[in-house]
Amino acid sequence: MVTCITDGVKVSVETIYQPEYSNPANDHFMFAYKVTIENKGSYSVRLLSRHWHIFDSNGAKREVEGEGVVGMQPVIEPGSSHEYVSGCNLKTDMGTMKGQYRMMRLLDNTFFDVQIPEFDLIAPYRMN
Repeated sequence: MVTCITDGVKVSVETIYQPEYSNPANDHFMFAYKVTIENKGSYSVRLLSRHWHIFDSNGAKREVEGEGVVGMQPVIEPGSSHEYVSGCNLKTDMGTMKGQYRMMRLLDNTFFDVQIPEFDLIAPYRMN
């Protein structure tokens, strides 16, 4: 698990390779990732959007942007957290992801960006 804290918001990410949804013969490797977003600050925040940077080990790069996470724009109260699971497909059995969440502090409608720490997407057989 990797973790990063930005402006009182802690983001932790765990990953798992999905062999049942992968097809290595066709350069298709599927990974799931679980994100936990914890509000360690004093004010309620809303997650508005996400911006991902995705890297394959073959040098391919792509970016994904969108509103919310898995169709939601959760409000996270102080001392609370929001968890979700999503997925990413790669053309190689190794890669990385990192990014940012655009958040809004509800007290004063101030926008700020929260860093999503870089994490590895690696098929387990590559770890030997």
